[in-house]
Formats: sequence, C-alpha cells, structure tokens
Amino acid sequence: MTDQSIRKVALVGGGVIGGGWATRCLANGLEVILTDPRAEARDYVEKMVADAWPVLEDAGLVAGERGQLHFVDDIAEAVSDADFVQENVPEREELKIAVHEEISQHARDDTVIASSSSGLLPSRLQSRCAHPERLMIGHPFAPVYLLPLVEIVGSEQTSQAAIAQAGDFYRAIGMRPLHVRREIEAYIADRLQESLYREALHLIDEGVATVAEIDAAVTGGPGLRWAFMGTFLAWHLGGGPGGMRHTIEQFGPALELPWSHMKAPVLTDELKRRIVEGCEEESGERVFDEMERRRDRCLAEIQKVLKEHWYPPGEDGWPRMGADG
Repeated sequence: MTDQSIRKVALVGGGVIGGGWATRCLANGLEVILTDPRAEARDYVEKMVADAWPVLEDAGLVAGERGQLHFVDDIAEAVSDADFVQENVPEREELKIAVHEEISQHARDDTVIASSSSGLLPSRLQSRCAHPERLMIGHPFAPVYLLPLVEIVGSEQTSQAAIAQAGDFYRAIGMRPLHVRREIEAYIADRLQESLYREALHLIDEGVATVAEIDAAVTGGPGLRWAFMGTFLAWHLGGGPGGMRHTIEQFGPALELPWSHMKAPVLTDELKRRIVEGCEEESGERVFDEMERRRDRCLAEIQKVLKEHWYPPGEDGWPRMGADG
C-alpha cells in the first residue's frame, strides 16, 4: 500500500496532529521516528494510537503488520536518516522557521520536508532553510488517521518534483492530496471553515441561535450533503433536473441581499462565554475521550458507506494532481 521508497518517517512534534500522523503511518506499516520536547508527549501519542487502533482495524485501514514507533531526544536524531519529514510544532511562525532551519541542516538532501501548518506561507517557512526547494505545506485535518484530505502548498521556490513526491507518499498512506495552485494564507478548506464559523458567531452574538442549534442546522441538513458532495455538487443536484444552471438563475440574485456577514464580530467576553458554555452544554455528561471515540466510529462508518454507494467502483471521486497543478 505504501510507496516502497519511503519506509521511515520523521515526525517533529507529537500533539494532536503529530500523534495523528504517527497513527496513520503505523497503520501503513511504516517506521516512525518522533521527537517532542514535552515530557508528556510519549504517553499522549501512545494513548492516541491505542485508542484509534480498533476503529482503524474495523474500517479496514490497517495494512498488514503494524509499523514501529520510536521516540528520540532531538530533531537531528529524528530526521537524519528519514525518508520523509513532517513537522507538527505549534502554529507560531518564528518557531516553525527556526525548526525548519534545524531540520534542513540534518535531513538528507533528497528528503522531502512538509509542515502541518494550517495557514502559514511556505515561502516564509523556507526563509532560513538549506534546500528550500524541498519544503512545502502538507496540511492535514484531525483526526489525521481517519480524515483523508491533505492540502499541499508550495511556494515559487518549491520544486514540482518535491510536490509530486509528497503527493505520491500521502496517496500511498490512504490520503487524498489536494494541490493548492497558488501560495495563499489559510489555503482552501480552512478559509471555507472560517467563513462558516464567522457567520455562526454573528448568529450567536445577535441572539438568533445557540451553539447546539447552529450545529443542528449543519448536521441535519447541508452537512450531510457536504460530507460527500461538497458545496457545488450539492447545489447542482439541489437545483433539480436543471442542475446548477437552474440554481444560479433562481438563487443568484440572493447574492446581492445582505443575508450574511463576512467580517467576524468582536469576540467579547460575553460572546466567548456563550460559545464555551454552549459547547459544554451540548456535550452534556459525555466524557471527552468517549466523544472522540464516537466521532472516530462515525467518520469511519460514513466513509465505508460512501465507498460502497457513492463513488464509482475503484474510484474515490478525488481530483488528481496534474502537471498544471
């Protein structure tokens, strides 16, 4: 299942994202070398792997023998013999720049290096790197061991060969690489998520809806369609036999109406309180770990259903990375 040229993966940072990468790589039989300065990182990652494993096995996402996981003390030891490097340190630009400077000094010259950044520009992260042409963004979504999307973002310095190699690797471990055609902050998916989040904040701030009501408005309607059709195909089918052409003609004028806000409201103490209390109320008495496991089961089962009923046999309906991006 995996690209035989990449057998050893170095992970720099072992939080939610680093642990997720470790779990997915282990499920694909890869050797994982992980470094994180936090004392609790090892226990956290090992627990994530153990909790996720039954779900992965049940979903058929464990490919043969489980890979090996090693923890090492520093970046040099982690990356020096790695075939692929994935950085997952906190989303602070200066920290990431410094970490990538160090990674570039110790990784082999032919090793592709990716950052799990959720919004920073690769050109900034390359600023102090040796061989900046091999560095790019490889932005995943939590839980990384289940959600297949990974956005690949390069700069003008990033080589197309490195982008292609990263795409091949991610695809080999069961992911769906999406090449962002131009370097842009926050990429594609987070920009879409942020727009919905901002509108939701306005609805809470103006007393139109509670946290639970907003979540219900998504999960009971458009969210179910988005799970497998996305925005545009959902509108295309929602327009009836006339498809998107009819939808645009009928609802296009509504774009001129002041129905939604693009600018976020001021995040006042009162608004923050209502959001936090709303999430806690919606969670109820459920234990956080239990909710994570229920989430994983739901995500795994949804993807099994889609594979059986939505995508053509042998396909996943995913756009391929072509020569033009």
